[in-house]
Amino acid sequence: MPSKSAEELFLPSTPGKFKDKSHSMHRQLHRCFASTSTMFLWALFLVALTAAYLSFQSFVDSGSKYFTTAWGGIHWEKQVRASAQIHRSHGFSVLVTGAAGFVGSHVSLALKKRGDGVVGIDNFNNYYDPALKKSRKELLNAHGIFIVEGDVNDAKMLAKLFEIVHFTHVMHLAAQAGVRYAMENPHSYIHSNIAGLVTLLEACKSAEPQPSVVWASSSSVYGLNEKAPFSESDRTDQPASLYAATKKAGEEITHTYNHIYGLSITGLRFFTVYGPWGRPDMAYFSFTRNILQGKPITVYRGKNHADLARDFTYIDDIVKGCLGSLDTAKKSTGSGGKKRGPAQFRIFNLGNTSPVTVPMMVGILEKHLKVKAKKNLLDMPGNGDVPFTHANISYARKEFGYNPTTDLQTGLKKFVKWMVKGCKAGAPV
Repeated sequence: MPSKSAEELFLPSTPGKFKDKSHSMHRQLHRCFASTSTMFLWALFLVALTAAYLSFQSFVDSGSKYFTTAWGGIHWEKQVRASAQIHRSHGFSVLVTGAAGFVGSHVSLALKKRGDGVVGIDNFNNYYDPALKKSRKELLNAHGIFIVEGDVNDAKMLAKLFEIVHFTHVMHLAAQAGVRYAMENPHSYIHSNIAGLVTLLEACKSAEPQPSVVWASSSSVYGLNEKAPFSESDRTDQPASLYAATKKAGEEITHTYNHIYGLSITGLRFFTVYGPWGRPDMAYFSFTRNILQGKPITVYRGKNHADLARDFTYIDDIVKGCLGSLDTAKKSTGSGGKKRGPAQFRIFNLGNTSPVTVPMMVGILEKHLKVKAKKNLLDMPGNGDVPFTHANISYARKEFGYNPTTDLQTGLKKFVKWMVKGCKAGAPV
């Protein structure tokens, strides 16, 4: 007997007049009841079908995220382990955050070159052209350094890394940089420089064994301090920018983790780092690019038209300071997230001790580029920049022999050579 369609179930089987009205009414009630039951069954079926579809879609979505995530999986773990392999006696296994950044890439290469195991982390954000970070990543990969694409706020990723590798040291260089950008995107500084730091320290204090931590603070913490040169014992409670405030907060946070959990922590206050593979947002970098392109540059002046001055520090000298800090860092004293005894806590200035005015720096660039710059002179806006920086490096010199050897003339000559070569090759500089 042919089955009836759903539409037919709701129509009378014998249309027309009905002779027996009572019988007809009975049949209508019966059909009504039957049709209601059928509708109810169909409704249940549709609900079940929808629920099954949504459940399947959720599984597909979560599965897709799992299979496309930037970290995890057997192959990924093999890459991490291989990159962390130590190739020298008494060498370190170092987790470098911000490894595709300017300082991070140079430090990673130096560690790998001397035989230490290195695993990097970088989120490749777009604060400046990510293509430059990708180029640094390719350089690191060519030297056997694996970079995990991830954020230091990802606690699960960090826990997995510490599970795979017993890192002896962490070099924390990941941060939202730049003084002026804080006025445009303040939340990025809280996310990276404070929340990210806490997430990383949580992973470090829970790791077995706990690593020694060296991290990048900034000369910006000296803020409105007018005493020169800047010493580690000087006041740092008058930040002039949000960036400086987050770095100062980082110093207080690291002290807390040192005091409560026994983490060995060393903070490094960098002074205006420059050199090849540098950050495009830095003045020396943007000045060079604009001069090469025939564009004007903006040179800011301080109060009463005074020239701004910076303690420019060449990248190779900064790298020496970073490695010296790692080499002299003592072991953390915590276990199972609990402090077992006093732990080392240090803060060092890493500068060049020879401040140079911005106009003098421009003059050096003009000399090396053999091009006269088109300059716009403007008064410094209230954006958090400070009029001068000058590092006292006696503490770092005493503790691990820190001794910068590259003056600005020499350093900028090397940078210009790299920059011009990159421009000719069409590299993202």
